[in-house]
Amino acid sequence: MMRAPDAWAVAVRRPDDIIEAKRHVLPALSSRNRLAKVPFLRGIFVLIESLTLGFRALSWSAEKAGDDEDPIGRREVVITMVIAIGAALAIFVIGPAFAAHWLKELVGGNSLLFVVLDGLLRIFLIVGYIWLVGRNPDIQRVFQYHGAEHKTIHAYENGDPLDISHIQEYSPRHPRCGTSFIIIVAMVAFVVFLTLAPLPFAVQVIARVALIPVIAGVSYEVLRAAAGKPWLAWASRPGMWIQAITTKEPEDDMVEVAVASLLAALEPDAVEEVKERGEVAPAALAAEYDLGSNDG
Repeated sequence: MMRAPDAWAVAVRRPDDIIEAKRHVLPALSSRNRLAKVPFLRGIFVLIESLTLGFRALSWSAEKAGDDEDPIGRREVVITMVIAIGAALAIFVIGPAFAAHWLKELVGGNSLLFVVLDGLLRIFLIVGYIWLVGRNPDIQRVFQYHGAEHKTIHAYENGDPLDISHIQEYSPRHPRCGTSFIIIVAMVAFVVFLTLAPLPFAVQVIARVALIPVIAGVSYEVLRAAAGKPWLAWASRPGMWIQAITTKEPEDDMVEVAVASLLAALEPDAVEEVKERGEVAPAALAAEYDLGSNDG
């Protein structure tokens, strides 16, 4: 999946070995919603949109890579999204709070210690979960495609031809990856939850869930600032470290799919500019493109 300023696209290699790419016109969020221009609020809208587009891309790619006679409908996508969000809250927000509360009672009941234990447990769970699911061969392939996406973006942003040899020279890690956002959320949550330390445990648990939009909004602003200010670059480093788990060196055919997705997301003049740089991965040029969708 690739996102451009005014569109997003997803590409998949079908069982017949043909790459198919679909483009959706999607103007910048700030042009569609005035609140999405407001600092600390815009991060919430970006997070919701990213989750929605991610699930849509997954459902479409699963349909194309599998049995076309049994497509995944919008209802199934919504149910899956609700279950996934609920599970994430239970595992990474509420679960660590109960575990830290139990540990705090064992070591003396200090409120500050509770917050520290909670933060450490949450980071451990996040990193451990990513590492554990990454042992699955199918998820390993997902991480390889993740690396292919990053390599392709590196080559595009550096003005190189989008052929396999140039793209494969780059690192599979990228500073604007969503992995960095996840880690920044964990760090911001630690600071925010420090302010809740004096409150009763039950109130803290409720407040943690209620403050998720606030944490997301602050984390987005930190991520934006880290990308543009050298003195804040440290904030992105933990996310880059975690990408050692979430990105892997891709195979050449995976890079071809990433190139097709990028070409679908770009405007026609940008695609021509890419072609003028030099050779483009032939399989990406030969892909089947649907460039007419404007349903967002």
